[in-house]
Amino acid sequence: MHYDRTRVRDLFRLDWLAAQENVIFCGPVGVGKSWFAEALGYSACRAGHRVRFIKVAKLLLALRQARADHAFERELRTWLAPDLLILDDFGLRKLTAQESGDFYDVLVERDRRAATVITSNRAVDEWVALFDDPILANSALDRFAHRAHQIVLEGPSLRAARAPSPARGPRRPPKDGVQGG
Repeated sequence: MHYDRTRVRDLFRLDWLAAQENVIFCGPVGVGKSWFAEALGYSACRAGHRVRFIKVAKLLLALRQARADHAFERELRTWLAPDLLILDDFGLRKLTAQESGDFYDVLVERDRRAATVITSNRAVDEWVALFDDPILANSALDRFAHRAHQIVLEGPSLRAARAPSPARGPRRPPKDGVQGG
């Protein structure tokens, strides 16, 4: 795996958190984006900060359900309150009009008030196309990305490297028919 080790090491000092800046981890599947985000969250917790972690799809589902229950503002406030919000797996699919608006609300309301980390398999310049409305996207991303430390991770999937080795052909029972343990 390749990434700027010095920049990542500096992130663990948490100066960006105190400055209410953001962090973006981008790269292909399995290179450790979520792991780094969770490690930053853990460090922030150890330093006394309030941290929440959620997959973007689950956040958007929670906000959609809150709209149906007429509790959107209350639900939104729960995502604005933490010192650090970690949004994992942004950009797996295009956002609907409502999801675009909800995601915009989260990013804009947190801007300059609290820090946010986003992980994505897509480069930041691909994010605008994920929103239903490009003007909404540009507005949100202009605020978020320009105050973000961007870390690009490259390399093969670490999951593939850690997968159990494949069987080497069918396993044959012993000649006497007894299987051992």
